[in-house]
Formats: sequence, C-alpha cells, structure tokens
Amino acid sequence: TPRSRRLRPARPLGFERSCFAPMAASDEMAQKDEDDMKDEKQAEKEYADFEARVKRTIYIDHLSPLVTSQVIKASLAQCANVVNTEFIENYTIEYEIPAAALVEVDNVSQAQAAVDLMNNFPFMLGGMPRPVRAAFAKPEMFPDRPRKPGLKIEFSWVKQGDPGYDGMNKLKGLMRRQEAENMALIKNQLEEEKELAAQQQETLEANSNKYDMLENLVNNGEITKLAQHYKVKLGDD
Repeated sequence: TPRSRRLRPARPLGFERSCFAPMAASDEMAQKDEDDMKDEKQAEKEYADFEARVKRTIYIDHLSPLVTSQVIKASLAQCANVVNTEFIENYTIEYEIPAAALVEVDNVSQAQAAVDLMNNFPFMLGGMPRPVRAAFAKPEMFPDRPRKPGLKIEFSWVKQGDPGYDGMNKLKGLMRRQEAENMALIKNQLEEEKELAAQQQETLEANSNKYDMLENLVNNGEITKLAQHYKVKLGDD
C-alpha cells in the first residue's frame, strides 16, 4: 500500500496579518516617540527665542489713548531703536484707563537705558497728567507666548461634594474680592488724575496769561516806562 502522506494543516486566514501586526504597532510607537521628540525640541527653541524677546522688551503704562507707535518710537530714539510696539487692550475694566504697551527694542542694554530714562526723569507722553512708568516685561504679559517645554496643564470639572471643592470655592470668592478692590483702586486713581489734570491746566493758563501780559507791555511801549520808573536797564534785544 502506498505510504500515507501526512497533510499539513492549512494556515488560518489572516495569519500573515497577525504576525506582522505587533511589528507595525511597534513601528508606529517608535515614529510617534520620534515625532514627540522633534516637537519638544521645536518647542524648546521657540520658547528660548521668546525668552530672548522678553528680555529686550519693556512694559510702559500711563499712556494717553492718543499715543501711537510712531510717537513711542520717536520719543525713545535718543536711547533705543524700537523694533515693535504692541498695545495692550482693556477688555475687562469698564473705565477708560490709560493705555499700556509692550515695546521691543534691539537688545537688553537699550531696554535698560529706556527704563532708566523713563523712571529717573519725568517722561511725559501724549499730555497725560502723570509721567509714564516703565519696567521690564514679563512672559505673562504676552498674549502670544508659546507653551513652556515640559509644562502640562490638566483640568477637570469640580462639583459639590468632590475633593477640593471647598478650596476652589474659597479661591473663587478671593478672586471676586480682589477684582472689587482693584476696581476701587482704579476708580480712585482716575479721580486723582482728573484733579491733577485740572490743576496742571490752571497753572498752564496762568503762565500763558503772564506771557501775554508781558508781550502786550513790550508791544505798547509800557515796558520802557516801567524800566525808567524802576531804574532798570533794558537790553537792546
């Protein structure tokens, strides 16, 4: 009798796919890790560039709403070359508060010179009753700041009865109280500036009237009579 041939069992359908599936998943994970590393390096570079920009940027407030970027550039030309000016909009306060701006210059030394100039001398811009104030900018002031590398932000909804609900509720109340105090301080500051502006306007008008009176005395010749009466010698000019 012929030798019986042992038949090899047929491989199940999809055998090749099941063998290569773990390898494909491993390749995908490796590619994902590589992409994540590239993204992290790119984020580190972007944040380093951002930090360099922050160091050469100054924050200026007490600006008149009429002040433009050209006015700021011309005012700081004696100590710095202004590269970019970004005005900070007021979205949360109902009062018409003085404007503020982030001003980027060429380098850190120019930024330091601009801060010293505006803080050591009365530096007026746009006719505001108070001199402007200047300080080095902080990363939190930039609305377009990039994500800090390695920083992960997690959030979740908290409802009554959850752990941490009481603490978050107290924090919410504290924020409301701070907002009310801040609004009261701003209102008081605006009232003080209004009074100061009125005093400055009164002084300006008084000085202007004095100069007008002197000009009239010179034009009508009364200044000569006064000089003769008080025995004061007038110059030829």
